[in-house]
Amino acid sequence: MKKISTLLLVLLFACSCKYVDQKEEIDETQNATASRDSSVVNDKDENGCLASAGYVWSKVNKECVKGFSGIQLNPIDKPDNEDETLSAYVLFNEDASQAEIFLPKDTTSVVLTRKAEGKPWVLNDWQLVPWKGYVLKKGTENKFSGDGEIGKKILDSDTEQE
Repeated sequence: MKKISTLLLVLLFACSCKYVDQKEEIDETQNATASRDSSVVNDKDENGCLASAGYVWSKVNKECVKGFSGIQLNPIDKPDNEDETLSAYVLFNEDASQAEIFLPKDTTSVVLTRKAEGKPWVLNDWQLVPWKGYVLKKGTENKFSGDGEIGKKILDSDTEQE
């Protein structure tokens, strides 16, 4: 009887160790899958903006915005530009005292300030001039311009593309 109970005890111990090892393997597999899945979904920047969906942090509006949802300014040398990645975009704060410029191929924005209505928004050598829409200048060189309407335009049409 003693041998049988010892044998049962050894078998019980062996089976329980195998169960624990299998459970640890399952947990490790689940953790690896979860971390791999979360890296795809969790591409938020330091402000919580979902970069893969085109959101960036607006310094003047203090929220995540789509940078290309503002006023589109096309390069001066390509006024009929259809490639949105070559355009600059402008967002204004509530009282329009600040203009935030999102430049192409730049991950940060530039915030320009104006002193009075009708005056340009300025920061160092950047200027946003309200003239036939807007003209963005760096120093004395005109870089971008746009008609002042929000949204991407369809060429040869009076309507905006939604």
